[in-house]
Amino acid sequence: MTLNQISKALVLCGAAFLSACSEQATTQISDTSAKNETQKPISQQLINADKDRLAIYTDFSLTTDLSHLSDNQKAMIATLIDASKIMDDLFWRQAFGEDKASFLAKINDPEVQKFAAINYGPWDRLNGDQVFLSGYEDKAPGAQFYPADITKEELNNADVEDKNGLYSIVKRDEAGQLYTVDYSIEYAQALEKAAALLREASKLADDKEFANYLNLRAEALLSDEYQASDFAWMDMKNNPIDVVIGPIETYEDQLFGSRAAFESYVLVKDLAWSERLAKFAAFLPELQKGLPVDIKYKQEVPGSDADLNAYDVVYYAGHSNAGSKTIAINLPNDEQVQLEKGTRRLQLKNAMRAKFNKILVPIAEQLIVPEQRKHITFDAFFANTMFHEVAHGLGIKNTITGKGTVRQSLQEHASALEEGKADILGLYMVEQLLKKGEITQGTLEDYYTTFMAGIFRSVRFGASSAHGKANMIRFNFFAQEGAFSKNEQGLYRVNMEKMGQAMAKLSNLILTLQGDGDYQKVDQLIATHGDIKAELAKDLEKLSQANIPVDVTFKQGKDVLGL
Repeated sequence: MTLNQISKALVLCGAAFLSACSEQATTQISDTSAKNETQKPISQQLINADKDRLAIYTDFSLTTDLSHLSDNQKAMIATLIDASKIMDDLFWRQAFGEDKASFLAKINDPEVQKFAAINYGPWDRLNGDQVFLSGYEDKAPGAQFYPADITKEELNNADVEDKNGLYSIVKRDEAGQLYTVDYSIEYAQALEKAAALLREASKLADDKEFANYLNLRAEALLSDEYQASDFAWMDMKNNPIDVVIGPIETYEDQLFGSRAAFESYVLVKDLAWSERLAKFAAFLPELQKGLPVDIKYKQEVPGSDADLNAYDVVYYAGHSNAGSKTIAINLPNDEQVQLEKGTRRLQLKNAMRAKFNKILVPIAEQLIVPEQRKHITFDAFFANTMFHEVAHGLGIKNTITGKGTVRQSLQEHASALEEGKADILGLYMVEQLLKKGEITQGTLEDYYTTFMAGIFRSVRFGASSAHGKANMIRFNFFAQEGAFSKNEQGLYRVNMEKMGQAMAKLSNLILTLQGDGDYQKVDQLIATHGDIKAELAKDLEKLSQANIPVDVTFKQGKDVLGL
């Protein structure tokens, strides 16, 4: 995941906030939304009669040891949670449009209501955004960032200021003409409240660099200029508390992949684990030179001022809390900040442990051959996840064909290919660092086998999201290259030699497509490899029959933390 900003740009206004804002949502809402205001209780109109789908999430309480924190630091966490709640409400507006409270109040069945809250609307995020409540149409690819009737061609051909902006929404005037409105104007009342809370938190901060970051972030929420706060966040090394907040990731915009969604994470640093990770960021420039691709695709030099740290997350809000939950963060997204400073990689250890114990291990027991199950380890899961985030800093940010940034040239496919790159290059980094003796825990078979089991965990999120498409491309490519086989019992075995070869081949393909900015070839790759085939669908159904949850949902907040 990431903190963004690029000119008008990458998204950092939304990673940990969203207190209920009282202002009325002004983004466009389809006619069906208006009709639903007078419908009968939605609980009587659940489309999928199989209520087992409502149980795909398992609860987990977000707690951590706060005993080492001062009273001011504990008060600061509470204030940051309040700011994060504002981000949450803003994301409801961006993703759905209807008022959250009135929407949920119409649902009488508590299980259905909880499922709708997890999904931030009537669309099942882990099932291709399929509608699960009657009275609603398919989810618009552009969510509430654009008019419901807009097409890609119309916006591409329109003369509109900030048409691909990270921090503005597109509207249509009474004459039908398109125009944009900055987030700082569209969401002004809520953002003013969030900014005030960040300033309040800054006064409680013992660390001057963290206080500076909070104040700059508050200014960014009100100005849509996030780069200064991103640089300040990169310079903030020592504070035991952190917050990622603002409009950051662009995954919710599946029309263009341009506009950032509000989100937030409130984090408490794990000092012992962070010390173990500190050395790896220094290897980025060396690993960049060794990437398995032609030299012209690796001429950029990644910043070496990046750092790796482990945190316990105590609050998720907005985009980060919708559907599947993030277990690692790599920010900021701003290409200029990345090239000058690198990025910070935050591993969310408590959330990661929950997914490993509750989901990954049970999956391995169902789908991996018994003799390879001993290679499913938390150290390997943690490292594969961590190096996924590190690998975002490798490769290329600007095309070599004069098409601008990779993000601009690949449009709505940019996020899927970038996530695929991070997955496969993360595994490449593990292999290289094991060979160098810099990673001393476990064997290559641990990392390969845990990676394979991790694909099964991740593909259950569906193929509609950027991460989902990346997972499917990787699975189908590995199948094509013989990286794994299935025995008569339908259990998977990793082929160590062919897995390494497939890893290098896919790395080369993705890095080349990014460097060329070749939208057509990426579109073709997603069309041929980006879906769930029938055989895999049967295996995933086996996991459902075994009642293995798909993901976690959190019990969180000040009460849970005892604040």
